Amino acid sequence: MPKADSSDRTLSRRSLLAAPALAAAAAAVPGGAAAAAAPRPATAAGTGPVARTTSGLVCGTTSGRVLVFRGVPYAQAPTGALRFASPRPPRPWTGVRDATRFAPPSYQSALPDSSEDSLYANIWTPGLRGARPVLVYIHGGGWFVGAGSDPLYDGERPADRGDMVVVTFNYRLGAFGWGLHDQLADPDTGACADWGLQDQAALLHWVRDNAAAFGGDPDNITLCGTSAGGSSTWQLSLLPEMRSVVRRIVPISAAHAWTPAVSLTPEDATDAYERIAHRLGTTVPGLRRADAAAVKDAWEALFTGPPESRPLRSGREYQGPVVDGIWMPAPDHERPTPTVPVLSVHTRTEGSFFTGPGSPTPSPAPRDEAELRAAVRAVLLKGAEEVPEELTQRCIADYRAAAAAERLPDDPLTLWTEIWGDGLFRRPVVRLAERHARTGTSPVYVMEFAHPVRPPYFGTPHEATSRFLFGTHRLPQEAPVYGDGPLERRISDTFIDLVASFARGTAPTAADVPSWPAFAPGRATALILGTERVAEIAELPKQRQLRFWDDSGWGPRV
Repeated sequence: MPKADSSDRTLSRRSLLAAPALAAAAAAVPGGAAAAAAPRPATAAGTGPVARTTSGLVCGTTSGRVLVFRGVPYAQAPTGALRFASPRPPRPWTGVRDATRFAPPSYQSALPDSSEDSLYANIWTPGLRGARPVLVYIHGGGWFVGAGSDPLYDGERPADRGDMVVVTFNYRLGAFGWGLHDQLADPDTGACADWGLQDQAALLHWVRDNAAAFGGDPDNITLCGTSAGGSSTWQLSLLPEMRSVVRRIVPISAAHAWTPAVSLTPEDATDAYERIAHRLGTTVPGLRRADAAAVKDAWEALFTGPPESRPLRSGREYQGPVVDGIWMPAPDHERPTPTVPVLSVHTRTEGSFFTGPGSPTPSPAPRDEAELRAAVRAVLLKGAEEVPEELTQRCIADYRAAAAAERLPDDPLTLWTEIWGDGLFRRPVVRLAERHARTGTSPVYVMEFAHPVRPPYFGTPHEATSRFLFGTHRLPQEAPVYGDGPLERRISDTFIDLVASFARGTAPTAADVPSWPAFAPGRATALILGTERVAEIAELPKQRQLRFWDDSGWGPRV
């Protein structure tokens, strides 16, 4: 979400969910950085807490009232022959491994200290004994930037207040994590796609095998994630191998994958690797030996510029998971909903992440009707190869009529913001929650996060939620945008309490929250979190706006 103006804040903002323009603008990482040294085993035990993992002992540290273990390997480095391979279990070590420092982020353009050797987890726990619920969080970032070590995802506050074990981690990004080519098939598993999703599954298996060592219950794992991480949360819960691992999910502002907007077709993914291999003068299997920076740069070049000018027709906004028949059998809207309990969260104004100050895809705000038509058409071109003028005009007219009916602003910036956020985020999230309420076999609870940010930022943008779930709205670089007064602290505590109670297997409850029933579309069953009264139960607002997408044929038919 938008931030204040310092360079540190800008980098953190961009590391959450950036668009292809970010990759093109970011400074390139030297090829040698891809194999930068990750934390290595210590030669002797430190003075901090020691836990025994399935691969060896790790020594962490304390943070406030919790214990922290950073940079704990959950898989081998996916380098050399293991680039584009399924994750392998970490190699055992002797002695006590230092786990006081974060490992490098997964290789990307946004963070200059990133590395291919990045498959590490971070664990916050109130204590090494007991059987607490485990909350695993998947960071967002459009599947090509971000890191579990981002200060926004510091697990101290939810671990302490919620009495939970909190886990964050890295997974492969960009060209190394989210593509498909049959010539990259793993000789052991046969998998040839979605290596980042495979990493996430490997992490969950690792957590189940090691939760008890950190005071967690291996049979009580809740999976949570935001944006691209919310998408993975949903998809992982549908995998048969995860049914005995993941007990419930909290997808937040999930970027549900669909083509051509948020995912490559298998044909385009295959074409992408062949184009990169040709550019680098090698074969597709030879990409395992190619310079990492060259592979990354060639991948990003394929997705630079307006989608209508690129060589590939899909992946027009993001290049997320590719349908491969195994890890992603079909897009989310073509599959059943999860069989586990769901706490589905979205923000009131998803689009102001992209249209407000500090956007990862900065564009001038439209000031009149002509500029509004051009801006809306650009949004519609993210999900369609052709956009007739009448579709653009109908979209604007329908949103303006909805705004008039609900007495909402209808200026060009507001309409553009609502259209962007609804088309790519709010509409798929809400419609899938409604489908689950109608046809699912487990309860679904729906939350709209509505606490507004401070001017010149506006609305309640995509990714505003992470600051309150982790209590990091209090950080000096975040407080000027999100606030750190008594109300904000109550909202954050309430969010943590709701997730912690849900992770314990009950309906989400908190002191400032009325009794929250399972979601029933068309009734007052959604929780609006972030109001002046902290929380209230109501019908989901702004439903009229979503009808355009249902009737226009644009986007997935949910």
